[in-house]
Amino acid sequence: MMLLVVDANVLISALIAAGKTADLLFCEQLQLIAPEFLFLEIEDHKDEIVAKSALSDVEVEEFLSLLKAQIEVIPRQQFERYLQEANQISPDPDDTEYFALALRFDAILWSNDKELKEKQSKVTVFSTAELLALIS
Repeated sequence: MMLLVVDANVLISALIAAGKTADLLFCEQLQLIAPEFLFLEIEDHKDEIVAKSALSDVEVEEFLSLLKAQIEVIPRQQFERYLQEANQISPDPDDTEYFALALRFDAILWSNDKELKEKQSKVTVFSTAELLALIS
């Protein structure tokens, strides 16, 4: 079982274009965790997701409910002592909590943001394509 911290861009991608990303989100070989604010971030982009996807508002909500059951949300207090270190290595301040969570659980960060992989070497970052290649 591979432990992964899921970045919001992965969920947004799955919601906009159902396919391989969505399949991976429900893969039994993967254990998915995320910081609490993940679903708040998704809510902030919900109108954009509905506009860009073939899904209705109700279908997006239903898919989000399935994802909430699939992804274990970790309270900030469980990884906050890693925030300072994460802040130093995260190329983007918006991704600090994802890095802190990955550091806390020695997990891989699942993100399609190339900068997160290229601009630091402390946390392993896999893209959806890399995960698909590993699992196939």
